[in-house]
Amino acid sequence: MSDPLEETDPARRRAAVPERLASAGGLAPGVSREVERETRVPEAEVHAVGSFFHLLARPEVKVRVCTGLSCRLKGADALLAACREEGLAVEGASCLAACDRAPALLRGRRTLPEVGPEDIRRAGGDWECIESPAASGSGPWLGRVGPEEDDPESLALNLHGARDTSAAALRRALEIGPDGVLDALEASGLQGRGGAGFPAHVKWRAVRDQAETERYVVLNADEGEPGTFKDREVLSRRPDRVIEGLAIAAHTVGAREIYLYLRGEFELQRLALEHALEDARSAGLVEGLSFHVHEGHGAYICGEETALLEALEGKRGMPRLKPPFPVEVGLFGKPTLVHNVETIACVPSIVERGGAWFRGLGKTQPGTKLYCISGHVERPGTYELPLGSTLDELAREAGGYLGTPYAFSPGGASSGFLPIRHRDLPLDFAALAEVGSMLGSAGVVVLNDTVDLADAVEDQLRFFEAESCGQCAPCRIGTRYLHEAVRRARGEEVRSNVDLSHAAEVAWQMNEGSICGLGQAAALPLTSALEHFPEAFER
Repeated sequence: MSDPLEETDPARRRAAVPERLASAGGLAPGVSREVERETRVPEAEVHAVGSFFHLLARPEVKVRVCTGLSCRLKGADALLAACREEGLAVEGASCLAACDRAPALLRGRRTLPEVGPEDIRRAGGDWECIESPAASGSGPWLGRVGPEEDDPESLALNLHGARDTSAAALRRALEIGPDGVLDALEASGLQGRGGAGFPAHVKWRAVRDQAETERYVVLNADEGEPGTFKDREVLSRRPDRVIEGLAIAAHTVGAREIYLYLRGEFELQRLALEHALEDARSAGLVEGLSFHVHEGHGAYICGEETALLEALEGKRGMPRLKPPFPVEVGLFGKPTLVHNVETIACVPSIVERGGAWFRGLGKTQPGTKLYCISGHVERPGTYELPLGSTLDELAREAGGYLGTPYAFSPGGASSGFLPIRHRDLPLDFAALAEVGSMLGSAGVVVLNDTVDLADAVEDQLRFFEAESCGQCAPCRIGTRYLHEAVRRARGEEVRSNVDLSHAAEVAWQMNEGSICGLGQAAALPLTSALEHFPEAFER
């Protein structure tokens, strides 16, 4: 595609706005006017975009400390205080997808894991000793992915396997054609791994069947759910599978342009993906396809597919009303297939080995699943296990519990909290829904009995309040109301007259009236805790 600034189509020029703001270092004085001259997008609209994204709105902030639940369990508050004591321009960040190596901080756009207050004090402003290979790695850092003795034939992603440049799955896809690929996907039972669990083959067929011939494939790599870091591992370890899966998807649905939207904190993962893409181009594996790698700029809401499309178009990342769905009206108004990283990475093995093989890998539902586990376990990390494995089975792979397990979050902040008595419940889409929770992104956080659960609930509510885009009133007002209600219940002074007795009513209004899943799930940390752990608030 040509340079967006040379485009006559205003929509294509607008798409360059976030990139131009980023290249200028963020929304500094005078920048929005300069971007207006470059893109011909009105300055007010340029400023509106820049002020929406965390990494653009405050260019003076150079360091961001993750204050997500897993990082706070490991001392994020002390790390944030140490940064302030050293005079750093610092603020808290919602989640940096480094829950397995907490606490973490972001410097510029590079995430540094396992940084403690003593590191900040010892460095004295010299970041080289913190950014050493021992701390951040010379390339993407590697988590722990299942026991090494696992049979690769029993794994759909095999993240500890060697990268493959043979493109056997892509060649197979071209041999069997779109109908063959769609049949394999349907036979596999693959469900979206980003959280919704929607059947993948249905989305692919819907895009394929559109009368409009200009279509797009979009990779959603804006991983931001607290407790979740699996996509980081896929992009770091097996970017080859991501590129191959995207190529198969494009050939199947009839698209020629592929957009890869990575969260802005994934600097190392972006480099790994770009290297894999260059290898694929050199080998002639992606001829006829155009790949566009885009960095996000710090907004959890852009993990919602329509908000992501808005951001790709150079707008504020606010979710669209549906219908129409992206498969009908997506990027630039054209039919678009949007998929999560893990979902796309499953495609090559399904095409190469068959849908029945993938379906047979599951325990209660088809396939394997990348489970993230952090918090009070011996070896936090990403583990590929049969879909439907239990918390106990996952914790066993992670070296066991630390202390006496008390509660757990099975699918990121959006899934709420469950008591440990559900430790033998299958971690799948159906079983968790039956107990009022969800698998979501499979970001499991384990809490032992030393944790004040009301404090953990407040962590999650603070996250949702900060990350609500503010577009719809039920979410914008509801997230603030519930957060302040918990603060008041814990004895803090708040400005408004809020009360936990109204939590159920507020939660209902948020669920029924919010445009997207953030508002529909944001109350679950509190409502689940009130149901299962009322003693946490009685204290």
